[in-house]
Amino acid sequence: MDAVDDNLIERNPTRKAIIKGKTPRQKKPKYLNQFELHKLLTQLNLETEVNWDWFILLIAKTGIRFSEALALTPGDFDFAHQMLTINKTWDYKGKGGFLPTKNPSSVRKMQIDWQTVMQFSELIKNLPEGKPIFVQDKETVYNSTLNNLLAKHCRKNDLPIISIHGLRHTHASLLLFAGVSIASVARRLGHASMTTTQKTYLHIIQELENQDVDLVMRSLSSLS
Repeated sequence: MDAVDDNLIERNPTRKAIIKGKTPRQKKPKYLNQFELHKLLTQLNLETEVNWDWFILLIAKTGIRFSEALALTPGDFDFAHQMLTINKTWDYKGKGGFLPTKNPSSVRKMQIDWQTVMQFSELIKNLPEGKPIFVQDKETVYNSTLNNLLAKHCRKNDLPIISIHGLRHTHASLLLFAGVSIASVARRLGHASMTTTQKTYLHIIQELENQDVDLVMRSLSSLS
């Protein structure tokens, strides 16, 4: 329009132009906050025998991958030292059976909280040492089935609907907001490098950096 007003061109070439495009889709939530996660976990149906709600609880408490959780056996728990060993995955996309982890960094030992120790030590005490806790040898388990179950829990409790992988994001996000270092979070998640963690959780890291700036300014102001 400025070019027309300045007599540089006789007419506006964009007149009657139709701008096409789609309204951007609203981004789906990837994780829950601490209050939302607490609400979800307190509403799970944690029976005396293994069910999929126990599976949801364990991923929320550890941040392990879907295939890693399926491959867990009673022998992977060291309750005396509050440790969980991740050294294999489950071939849920194929014919079942154990497979190696996603990468060498995914083989790890992680600390688990005392409440999880108490709950799972009672739950799995009579299960075979080397057999998967959550799946049978010939059983087919679909990621979508567990996502649907989690979505059902989320809707029931008026929470943002996230996926099973979203529980992993939730776990990592809560650790970062609690002040756990990126290096420790990367090791816990089994990331090959901290770069993966930084890229995945850049939005959270930036938010924490903004909080750090406010903290620095308040600290400096108090010196005068």
